[in-house]
Amino acid sequence: MNELTTDLKSLHEATLNNLKSSKANNTLRAYKSDFKHFSSFCAKHGLNSLPTEPKIVSLYLTHLSKNSKISTLRRRLVSISMLHKLKGYYLDTKHPIIVENLMGIRRVKGSIQKGKKPILINHLKLIINAINEYKTEEIKKLRDKSIILIGFGGGFRRSELISIDYEDLEFVGEGLKITIKRSKTDQYGEGMTKGLPYFTNEIYCPVKNLKKWLEISKIKSGPIFKRFTKSLFLTDKRLTDQSVVMLMKKYLNIAGVENKNFAGHSLRSGFATVAAESGADERSIMAMTGHKSSQMVRRYIKEANLFKNNALNKIKI
Repeated sequence: MNELTTDLKSLHEATLNNLKSSKANNTLRAYKSDFKHFSSFCAKHGLNSLPTEPKIVSLYLTHLSKNSKISTLRRRLVSISMLHKLKGYYLDTKHPIIVENLMGIRRVKGSIQKGKKPILINHLKLIINAINEYKTEEIKKLRDKSIILIGFGGGFRRSELISIDYEDLEFVGEGLKITIKRSKTDQYGEGMTKGLPYFTNEIYCPVKNLKKWLEISKIKSGPIFKRFTKSLFLTDKRLTDQSVVMLMKKYLNIAGVENKNFAGHSLRSGFATVAAESGADERSIMAMTGHKSSQMVRRYIKEANLFKNNALNKIKI
């Protein structure tokens, strides 16, 4: 009997580990951060956070709706649900009191979401020109240009971009192949390969700039995008995804562009928008960005065609 109890205990622990391993570390951290906010709300009002019940979750969503977007409410709901699953509790997130409350909130607030601005070709050129004119060492300029150009050219997420290792690169006659070992929508690590061709204009070519960066930095293994010390000594430490945002905003500011409405996602959304403007189809955009759903890509295409296919163009005044 004791042996059976021990076996069940070990199976329970292994099962919980499997549940945790099914999600990326960044995802788990986001769940915990969201759940911490929910726990604070419950503690303040003398309510149970774990396990909780649909009525309490519905009250929390109403509270949250005063200053948050619908997308934030949905994300918090997922986090609360996942933490319950990870701890072995059941929470009915499809309960009418939750579902109908969300529907009511959505009607009151509206469902239009205003996203961050994409980095378009004119922005990209302004950023690269600003880096070229910035007074710093050539080695830092090459790193910063490579980050921006590779990020845009491959439609990368920030986390994918800073995770690239030297071993993931393959330079070929047509350009550069980059293997992505794992991404947000590839939790099982099946991987994908992105192909970046050479640009005619070398100044803005992701492949040419990356080649120069690797030559001057002498990087032959490990992370290709590393941190500098204040004295511009190149360390072995990988850049953080937040560094990408800071670099982008820094050079937009130097170029005289208001940077408040740009974010880390701007490089990726910029690629998709510019590709759509240039006539790339939905499937080829998704093949590069790694989107699993066409919903977001169609949004980029719709925005790109806002003036191109505008009915008003047919009216002659």
